[in-house]
Amino acid sequence: QVQLVESGGGSVQAGGSLRLSCTASGLTFSSYAMGWFRQAPGKEREFVATISWGGGTTDYTNSVKGRFTISRDNAKNTVYLQMNSLKPEDTAVYYCAAPKSTYYNIILIQTDVGSWGQGTQVTVSS
Repeated sequence: QVQLVESGGGSVQAGGSLRLSCTASGLTFSSYAMGWFRQAPGKEREFVATISWGGGTTDYTNSVKGRFTISRDNAKNTVYLQMNSLKPEDTAVYYCAAPKSTYYNIILIQTDVGSWGQGTQVTVSS
């Protein structure tokens, strides 16, 4: 059974930084792409960032490009999301995601997701 456990959320002022972590178990982590999604109040869950199994390919939604960085440490079964220059519109619950299988090189859409973390709240105040 796949388990994804996020940590690192919190409250920060605009312009600040946070680093989210997601530690995985129950899968061969180094064989899976990983991703981050978020859901703001009253909005649908949306894609934020993704990374391939080896870390050589990454992709981001346009609104976070240049501010967020996704990375992974396969020895620790952990994927990270470094968030800099945070804005109030980044306020959301952030979810770690693993794809349905090792077939996926990256995760861009929710229908590719096989497992979700419980989510961690990020609140950015102006």
